[in-house]
Amino acid sequence: MKTAVAIVGGGLAGLHAARLLQAANIHFVLFEARERLGGRILSVGPDGLASDDGFDLGPSWYWPEMQPPLAALVDELGVGSFPQPNEGMAVYERTRGAPPQRYPGISHEPRSMRFAGGTNALIKALASGLPSERIRTSHRIVAASLENDEVTLKVISEDGFNEARFDHVIFALPPRLLQSVVTFQPEMDQAMSARWRSAATWMAPHAKFFAIYDKAFWREAGLSGTAQSMVGPLAEVHDASTATGAAALFGFVGIAADDRGRIGEEVLKKACVEQLGRLFGGEALRPRAVLLKDWSTDPATATADDRLGGAHPHPDRKPWVSGDWIGRVSLAGSETSPVNPGYLAGAVEAAEIAVEHIIRNLTKRKETIAC
Repeated sequence: MKTAVAIVGGGLAGLHAARLLQAANIHFVLFEARERLGGRILSVGPDGLASDDGFDLGPSWYWPEMQPPLAALVDELGVGSFPQPNEGMAVYERTRGAPPQRYPGISHEPRSMRFAGGTNALIKALASGLPSERIRTSHRIVAASLENDEVTLKVISEDGFNEARFDHVIFALPPRLLQSVVTFQPEMDQAMSARWRSAATWMAPHAKFFAIYDKAFWREAGLSGTAQSMVGPLAEVHDASTATGAAALFGFVGIAADDRGRIGEEVLKKACVEQLGRLFGGEALRPRAVLLKDWSTDPATATADDRLGGAHPHPDRKPWVSGDWIGRVSLAGSETSPVNPGYLAGAVEAAEIAVEHIIRNLTKRKETIAC
């Protein structure tokens, strides 16, 4: 059975694309390799399981004034938000063995915002408006071929190997991951394939550590929960408490992916807690739970190239598809956004561009047939 559009990837970009296609009355099927929706958006409780009041192991922040398309989507879906806590003194750890120093916090404008319930609240709101029969998790796309003006996808699921044909495919994946996991026939030209591989994948090289507490004791001490360190293992730390007041600190691990692997998860967790003790005092040494998410070890996010790190994706308005695939395939991962690549807003923008392109092409085809 031929369906109009396939969406590969069930993160923010893929789900937003599905919502836009549904509004345009264009039939779609969404494939997600993971067992869950959300992609790099992952909000969990202290037990590491999905939670409606979760801590964000992936992206947390957005800036409504600077990112109008995302702000409009958040308002339309009715997802609540709250400002990132930043009142109080900031802590700086400059050299090993020297006591951390405290400085007045800096007020950033526009202020970073977070989602009530965790960023996954946005994913839930998007998914709730889509027909469940068109959402297929645990379905991995491994190949795409162009045959008789249709795109045939090879799909691996629990039911085995299948093929499905579509008029158009939106790959809502990071270009580097797409280049690594999906083969194309005819092949994408070498220049475009190299471009995909060179595009840094947002979050992929990084690891986030969370320490969860019974209360936000740092606030009582006049601290914001913000810290920077030249010592590590955490390079920067922030207050990660939820909108309901569940208290936590989180930090980005400032150690390269390969070195994290050699250190080991348990040793790294212990070192992170010890560092929080140096920064925030003895109470920080007694978290009731800790979480560590190393995105470089997530095969649905990172490739071997991502373990080397890399800069944040840069805006690039050049096309992301070439050759015979023009008009049949669109890329809509956040990294392909021409305005906010590597941010939540970039995923929304890339999805909107992809769907606008599809609607324009379908309209042209109908006009051609009518003539």
